Amino acid sequence: MEYIETKKIQETAVLVGIIQKGESTQEVYEHLDELAFLAETAGAKTVRNFVQNMEQPNNKTFVGKGKLEEINKYVRENDIDMVIFDDELSPSQLRNIERILERKILDRSNLILDIFASRAQTANAKTQVELAQLQYMLPRLTRLWTHLERQKGGIGMRGPGETQIETDRRIIKDKISRLKAKLEKIDKQKAVQRSNRGKMVRVALVGYTNVGKSTIMNMLSKTNVFAENKLFATLDTTVRKIVINNIPFLLSDTVGFIRKLPHQLVDSFKSTLDEVREADLLLHVVDITHPAFEDQINTVNNTLKEIEAIDKPTILVFNKIDGYEALGGFEEGEFSRPTLEELKKTWMAKMQDRCVFISAINKENIEELRKVLYEEVKKIHVKRFPYNDFLYLDYEEE
Repeated sequence: MEYIETKKIQETAVLVGIIQKGESTQEVYEHLDELAFLAETAGAKTVRNFVQNMEQPNNKTFVGKGKLEEINKYVRENDIDMVIFDDELSPSQLRNIERILERKILDRSNLILDIFASRAQTANAKTQVELAQLQYMLPRLTRLWTHLERQKGGIGMRGPGETQIETDRRIIKDKISRLKAKLEKIDKQKAVQRSNRGKMVRVALVGYTNVGKSTIMNMLSKTNVFAENKLFATLDTTVRKIVINNIPFLLSDTVGFIRKLPHQLVDSFKSTLDEVREADLLLHVVDITHPAFEDQINTVNNTLKEIEAIDKPTILVFNKIDGYEALGGFEEGEFSRPTLEELKKTWMAKMQDRCVFISAINKENIEELRKVLYEEVKKIHVKRFPYNDFLYLDYEEE
């Protein structure tokens, strides 16, 4: 029997966003660029963006009636597979939009959950993602049964959809309870593992997704943690022991944050985020080449605030300086790469008490990062182990 190899066809998508009061057009298009990157990470090809100015989203269809008709016309004429919205849709909005467009409808949360599901490798990560997906799905179950609405009424046809929905809801609630119990057990195991590390100083890498945390982890620990130029390459926390000038400490690489991270993920990834909560020092990594890195910094800080980790000592690490270009001469409008000394005199250097500019991929200015990291870890170490004075050396390049 002859087998014919079939090539997987890439799904096409259009993106939809709205410019609300207080938002600029540039901001919204930057958010849609990120949504396109999310779609690409999930395996879809973005074909077009649709944007509308609105005071607030339409309660029934998110965008206005005219804009939805425009989207409907485009997806039918161009045979588009799915429509992705840059905000979380309510169950009723999702149902109404699906009924009109008759296409696969995703919102930002659903897309992020899908990427997390594809990225999860370990049993722990898979359990956390499955719980988040089920919590997201539960209030949206009715849209899965819209085909039953087309059935005619009459004897024997009363309410089969509702009965099925209630059955599914009960099954999902039971599964959520089992997954929560499983995660509680995992959380306890992780807590025991963390307590077994003793009083060793703990440092956590935090930052927006795809800023280079795993590359920095590989460079400092001289190990090979998975790193890729895709969103959410790291879901599981990796912890490595590092020694700089006789002082040992633990460095953990954690899941990247993102704008509008679904709250279901924050809840289900509790054990992963506990590495950040219980850290003594944070290395906040920033992609200096990203045009909206200030917004990314704010997103990370807001997420740290949400998990009650905002007040920890922090070193701000601007990564990817090898690709950063700034406006040189205002008259010519030319862009050029600033030197390290010039970067240290910019407003960025004043954003945090301890601020370092590096290129992890090119190992540029890494010694300064190691020196600053050593000094901050040493401060914590001195308080914790005051009797080990003889261990503390002046920093020397290795």
